[in-house]
Amino acid sequence: MMSKSISALYEIECYILKGINRHFERKALNAYFRSITHLGGAAFAILAALLMILLFKGSLRDVAIASALSLTISHIPVQICKKLYPRKRPYLMVHGTKYPINPLKDHSFPSGHTTAIFSIVIPFILYTPTLAFFLIPIALSVGTSRIYLGLHYPSDVLAGMCLGTLTGIVSYYQFIPLL
Repeated sequence: MMSKSISALYEIECYILKGINRHFERKALNAYFRSITHLGGAAFAILAALLMILLFKGSLRDVAIASALSLTISHIPVQICKKLYPRKRPYLMVHGTKYPINPLKDHSFPSGHTTAIFSIVIPFILYTPTLAFFLIPIALSVGTSRIYLGLHYPSDVLAGMCLGTLTGIVSYYQFIPLL
């Protein structure tokens, strides 16, 4: 049985989820969030990381390598957490949650898409801080898309942001000097 404080936090989380997910039927938002969410998907993230390594030269290529390493490393704790904390996705638990056809069936905590996008963009932001004005809104949009689509709770996304950011920072500062 959940304690009162955990239950209250869950209620707040469901309130935020419903507030974002309630716009699911809006065509423009649907098109935007259904598209941008793929930036955090495995296929796009891996392909983007590999293309950046192949196309960039010099120190920017080193940042791309750190970004790819961050993406790789970040998914170890994601998979461990999904096994240790088998949280069901919101569309299965929260009545009235709208979701796309053929939704993901694995566990929701933490958000792998959010982890991926933050793990990729953080090394580039550390290298060129002005990129934050462009990359942070994109990364936050990917995270928001996961809630909008009814696939993740806000805490799943927050955990993904933290994991991706942490691995991005560690990869940048630990691996760039080695390259």
